[in-house]
Amino acid sequence: MDLITILSKTISPDHNELEAAQHFLEQAAANNFVEYLRSLSDVLQNVNNNMIVRTAAGLQLKNSLTSKDNALKIECQKRWLNLPEEVRNYVKIKVLNTLGTETTRPSSAAQCVAYIAVAELPYNLWPDLIKLLTQNVTNSTCTEMMKEATLEAIGYICQDIQPEILQIQANDILTAIVHGMRKDETNDHVKLAATNALLNSLEFTKANFEKESERHFIMQVVCEATQSENLKVKVAALQCLVKIMSLYYQYMEHYMGPALFAITMQAMKDERDQVALQGIEFWSNVCDEEIDLSIEAMEAQEQGVPPARASRFYAKGALQYLIPILTQTLTKQEEHDDEDDWNPCKAAGVCLMLMANCCEDAVVNEVLPFVTKNITDPDWRKRDAAVMAFGSILEGPETSTLKMIVEQALPSLIALMSDENVVVRDTVAWTLGRICETIPEAVLSSNLDILINTLIQGLSSEPRVAANICWAFNSLASGAYKAEENSDEEPKTYCLSKYFNYIVGRLLATTERQDANQANLRSAAYEALMELIKNSPKDCYYYVQEVTKIILNRLEQIPLLESAIQSSSDRDQYNDLQSLLCATLQSVLRKMSPEDAPKISDYVMQGLLKMFNASEKSGSVQEDALMAVGTLVEVIGEDFMKYMEAFKPYLILGLKNYSEYHVFIIAVGLVGDICRAVSSRIQPYCDEIMTILIENLGNPEVHRNVKPQMLSAFGDIALAIGVNFQPYLDVVLNTLLHASQVQVDKNDYASVVYVNELRESILEAFTGIVQGLKGDGEVPNIEVNLLTNHVQFIIQFILTIASDNNLIDSIIAALAGLIGDLCTAFNNLMLPLADNELIHNLLNRGRRSKCTKAKTLSTWAFKECKKIKANQGGIVSSEQRKLAAEDPNIDVGITNGSNNVIYAIGKVDPKDRTKVKYHGPKSRGFFRKKVLVEALSTETINDKYDLSKNKTILRYTI
Repeated sequence: MDLITILSKTISPDHNELEAAQHFLEQAAANNFVEYLRSLSDVLQNVNNNMIVRTAAGLQLKNSLTSKDNALKIECQKRWLNLPEEVRNYVKIKVLNTLGTETTRPSSAAQCVAYIAVAELPYNLWPDLIKLLTQNVTNSTCTEMMKEATLEAIGYICQDIQPEILQIQANDILTAIVHGMRKDETNDHVKLAATNALLNSLEFTKANFEKESERHFIMQVVCEATQSENLKVKVAALQCLVKIMSLYYQYMEHYMGPALFAITMQAMKDERDQVALQGIEFWSNVCDEEIDLSIEAMEAQEQGVPPARASRFYAKGALQYLIPILTQTLTKQEEHDDEDDWNPCKAAGVCLMLMANCCEDAVVNEVLPFVTKNITDPDWRKRDAAVMAFGSILEGPETSTLKMIVEQALPSLIALMSDENVVVRDTVAWTLGRICETIPEAVLSSNLDILINTLIQGLSSEPRVAANICWAFNSLASGAYKAEENSDEEPKTYCLSKYFNYIVGRLLATTERQDANQANLRSAAYEALMELIKNSPKDCYYYVQEVTKIILNRLEQIPLLESAIQSSSDRDQYNDLQSLLCATLQSVLRKMSPEDAPKISDYVMQGLLKMFNASEKSGSVQEDALMAVGTLVEVIGEDFMKYMEAFKPYLILGLKNYSEYHVFIIAVGLVGDICRAVSSRIQPYCDEIMTILIENLGNPEVHRNVKPQMLSAFGDIALAIGVNFQPYLDVVLNTLLHASQVQVDKNDYASVVYVNELRESILEAFTGIVQGLKGDGEVPNIEVNLLTNHVQFIIQFILTIASDNNLIDSIIAALAGLIGDLCTAFNNLMLPLADNELIHNLLNRGRRSKCTKAKTLSTWAFKECKKIKANQGGIVSSEQRKLAAEDPNIDVGITNGSNNVIYAIGKVDPKDRTKVKYHGPKSRGFFRKKVLVEALSTETINDKYDLSKNKTILRYTI
């Protein structure tokens, strides 16, 4: 009774009662979790209890099984799985028996069943569940409430579980779902639950879609559901079609003409937003798929192979029918709609952009008549739609197709910047930004004066309009700079030079507008300012210096503004301003000349230190401030050492801030930046830094995405302090050994990306350690021998990675760099690596890479491997060393120091045993034995020589 009373108070309007009830439940769970779950499941099942109390019991039970926070969810699942089997079975029976007995929607029991299933099914702990649920739906004696709740449970399970876990039970799941969706089902609640369950189950029904008969049946059921009179069922069925198009595009040809085209066209024209949105989304997905297929086809063509999948060009075929609907939908905008609300008008704009990217030039002739007809229409909605349609097709068609059209349209667009309606002005500003971004040559060659003046005036408009003007300036600066860029050198001038100071001044003024916090205007103005500085030519350098002074002055004022904060909104604006100033500071620092940067570095560091000191260490502010420090390190190099003592406490705080892993990543990266800048002078700080990094690597609470950066930092530190890295060597090598053994699911894209990052970081760490201990001299430091016992493991790690056929260029570069360093450090110990066909193929692939770094390092490593092979077993003459390095046909050339005796691997000609194949500095190819040739045993020269495959070691007396 106490529990029932408490549960009834969990929805109390009295805040104190609510808190007390929640505290009671937390204590009950903490004191006796088993009894707590039993009691909740009892309350949930008991049909005599008040429905509010039963729902509350189901909610508390569900909250004990899962969480929105992924780490907490895993803990909840572990806690459940550690319960005695009889307890878990007790609760499972109760929640299953509750299905269909609730009178409210959605079903609480369905959620409880689902989250127990999500915890147990991966471990085969509830193997009969899916069959039980299927029977609940297909059994004619079950009530409609039972069917609905069961289908809800199936939907929840499919939504939250990994698809591969349910693939073997896909047939049972589809049986239940299709039964609930069939035409004969009269209850819309059941139909809706079934359709939602199908939406969540589509990922693991691949095998069913591959079978024509099953695919036909699924598609028939879904298409029939799209014709439902019930709005929710209709929308859910259309959502299924949208998702099916993304997952199973290659199977849709049979259904496009007879069904999908008509269904989606009808949906797009529907007056109900929810329906129209799904119709538009279907064709957006078609375009997305066909854009990807076009890219795949181009890549396959470059490689000289047929593409794995082919486009059916549905978008191009439907273009003439889709464009009128999309452009008409653009006229349905609201004057004061919420920016965050997604409606058919916005969806139509996005779909039109995708159409332009997918269909390219073909879209222009379909859209232009609408633009021409409506751009001067008295109805502002039609004017706005015309401008939006024009702006939406500026990316995709050929620049040559659009340039003249844009030049002709510019006067009309510029005139519309004075339109009486703010929505039209906003869309025009956005379109001008699109023009500056996609076809800058159309405005740089003509109309520039009038455009600049129009944009400058637009900065005084409403925030939403001014923000788009800032974006236009952003794109214009980039386009103007690229137009003058013909080498790596900075241009002396460009077409914006005469406007530069004026534009910069107005942007700075815009950042301080009273309403700059609206429509993201302040951020847009600072971003435009950064882009102008980044893309400024030599003759604008004076103005960049002036901007630097203004930004430094604003940084000085930042701590003083904190006292004016009165609300959370003020705090957000304050933090945003700090972030923007830090980002702008990075832009001006990168533009500073090597002579000028040290002159302002003191002021920069003072401002940043004040910011660190005054702030409350909120993640975003600290993140941007650390990035600004990183830029300062990059610009002034070893001179940063004078700030190290003052900055160290904040660096340490960043390295300890693993809860905000974005901040932590930047702090770890900054360690590497500082190491590269100040080299061995970082050593006094290494003990503390290394201790924190090693502790964090062993901390399970540290986000896994940070760990690769920490491993790279080990390499940076080792390279910086050289032989002084010895105290950390054993623990770091053990850490690298452990990290190298991480295994992930190769079908999970995120996991594959993570492993690639991890491998690259391990390779970089090994490289830094080898280079650091080896030193820069021609003769390696003796300390490099500390790695001798680990060489075999490093070689094996390299071979493991090299065996992966899907290596990316950055990993090939890292592998090549480490291989080359190992060869220079350990010489003959590297023979197993240098003479390995896998490594030979890898380096050859790197030498052919389009990535400069991979190509350069692979070429160097290839030569180092050849030197090892040329050196094996004895001392090599300079002539032989040169020849072996240059000629890939030479296996080995060895001399005993005399001018007339050469040892080599010779191959006997199987057709004529009096001939040998000898690759050496004196002769090439097969030749008869005109010199003394003695076959020697392997012990004579080197016990690692391979005498198999008709090869023998020969001594030639010349």
